[in-house]
Amino acid sequence: MALNILVVDDSAITRKMVIKVLHLSGVSIGEIHEAGNGLEGLNILKKTWIDLALVDLNMPVMNGEEMLKELRKEEFLKNLPVVIVSTEGSELRIEMLRKLDAKFVHKPFTPEFLKEIIISMTGAKNEDGIREYNSQNSGKDF
Repeated sequence: MALNILVVDDSAITRKMVIKVLHLSGVSIGEIHEAGNGLEGLNILKKTWIDLALVDLNMPVMNGEEMLKELRKEEFLKNLPVVIVSTEGSELRIEMLRKLDAKFVHKPFTPEFLKEIIISMTGAKNEDGIREYNSQNSGKDF
């Protein structure tokens, strides 16, 4: 089963780079949706089935931390696998994000590392069919 992924970042260039890395990762991908801030991301999540969200931390309007807190309040989104992708991140902030059941990945990252994160959080199969998708497999930590 292919994953529908939401990429949230205020930089269109960064979103395109993340999407390119997703395609290079070898994970079976369905639709990729893009948002320029957390509020746009939440609006997409309310209208579209998403299996995984990759979210920047520092954005205008609504940052990634605020978006994460808001989506965890929604019953249908509280278990959504979320990866916070950022160049910034103090240990205190990273720990707080983990308490909200999100993973933290420093930019830049390799396709192989992103693939490991995605498979550990979703159980997604790669394009070679190695693992089946399992939305209950979101507990592993990196």
